[in-house]
Amino acid sequence: MLLDKLRKEYHKELSNTILKVDAGGIPSNSDKYSEISVTLARNIISQIGETGNIPRQSGQTSGKVFETITKKYLEKAFQLLVHLRPGKWEFELGKRIEEFEQYEHLSHLAKALEKNKELHAALGDYIINPDIVVGKRPVDDKEINKKGTILKKNDVSSKLTPIRLTNSKIVLLHASISCKWTIRSDRSQNARTEGLNLIRNRKGKTPHIAIVTAEPYPQRIASLALGTGDIDCVYHFALPEMQKAALKLNNEAVLETLALMVNGKRLRDISDLPFDLTS
Repeated sequence: MLLDKLRKEYHKELSNTILKVDAGGIPSNSDKYSEISVTLARNIISQIGETGNIPRQSGQTSGKVFETITKKYLEKAFQLLVHLRPGKWEFELGKRIEEFEQYEHLSHLAKALEKNKELHAALGDYIINPDIVVGKRPVDDKEINKKGTILKKNDVSSKLTPIRLTNSKIVLLHASISCKWTIRSDRSQNARTEGLNLIRNRKGKTPHIAIVTAEPYPQRIASLALGTGDIDCVYHFALPEMQKAALKLNNEAVLETLALMVNGKRLRDISDLPFDLTS
């Protein structure tokens, strides 16, 4: 299947569920109090293909649907590229990070904090529930020795690496993906906090840390995208469509912010994410 076709199916599923224009002409992913947000969102929807009007849903409801549809798209797209990164992969929603190899120790810390309220108040909560997680299963020796004997059961080599099934049966966290249907408040910044916690609290390889959003206003996306260190990149559900909408709007500030993020490698399209996950 062509990735472009899969992307169109992704947009169609969003259009059939949460990406709509209400009776007042306000797109469901726009800020009705911002003329720029509404104009950009309308143009994006017109390019994708609007399917009809629906009542505006709550942010929480839209967010959950956005997570589910995005997870399905990424899983399908990644499977088309699995030859670039072979392995047994798992895409899941809302799985706690202490269930993964690099963060297993956090489950012990969480239990200790539960027993000591003062310590919990001082250190905070270390357990993160990413929206979408991508895990890689450890590899058995049969697979490792597929093209010739590399390891034997009683060898002294490679006794600690968690990618070897004989050493660990716990799935490794390959990627943590936060989904933001819109970016409206300071609560959106929790994605950056989660990213920092994933980096600081790991024991082993740092997973990919990404954000996917349907926010139409570049200045609000910039609040998450600009800067480095806590996330790899922000991915927009329809970046080429947003770029065309921005050109039509011809607002200097919007065009400048959008160019800054794209040229600065801080904003990419959703179709870039499956490829980035193979690295």
